[in-house]
Amino acid sequence: MIDFVAAFFTAINLIISQNPDVMEITFKTLEITFSSVLISTIIALPLGTAINFSEFRGKKTLISLIQTLYALPTVIVGLVCFMLLSRSGPLGFLGFLFTPSGMIFGQAFLVIPIMTGLTIAALQGVNPTLTDTIRSLGATKSQFLLSHLRETRYVIMAAIVIGFSRALSEVGAAIMIGGNIKGHTRVLTTAISLQTSMGNFELSLALGIILLGIALIINLVMGFLQQR
Repeated sequence: MIDFVAAFFTAINLIISQNPDVMEITFKTLEITFSSVLISTIIALPLGTAINFSEFRGKKTLISLIQTLYALPTVIVGLVCFMLLSRSGPLGFLGFLFTPSGMIFGQAFLVIPIMTGLTIAALQGVNPTLTDTIRSLGATKSQFLLSHLRETRYVIMAAIVIGFSRALSEVGAAIMIGGNIKGHTRVLTTAISLQTSMGNFELSLALGIILLGIALIINLVMGFLQQR
């Protein structure tokens, strides 16, 4: 217990003193996570909206498949993306393997199904009376879609936050695709795994506290926006 307390205070000191290694890993994590969530949002919102308002054969099966992917293990994502991005893979020409771009690709691959499924669920939860009223007023297609997105904006914001949390906390794909290269692809989760295996618990705790702090800030901002 004494060792844990000492390691905890050492970790706090590393954060307060803005240790270069800690800051570098933190900013790299934020850069990759925000980029992947932005790309995922741009793809998932239109995709979820299109699936919800379209009628086609196998729609329920497709939605069930998307929801199943919520629990997709990150190591499976890492394996699939590694095969896609390797030199012999179909996307090997991009040169993304062991780069931040490859990690963004992997995280987006992981997050898009979650955000798409939650977008569909949010739009399905809109009161049918509202939908009928909008149609009866002669709204255009764009006005119809925007009104529904406005009605479900808080749920969609929650979906984005969940996607961010999923991307922020994943480790399997980050290691397999990024390689955990210092100063290049090392992020909070992969650094925590490495430092713990090396017995450097102070740095591991410092990075863990920052990881939890980022997640807390994002959720507080989400709560504030919902109250507004």
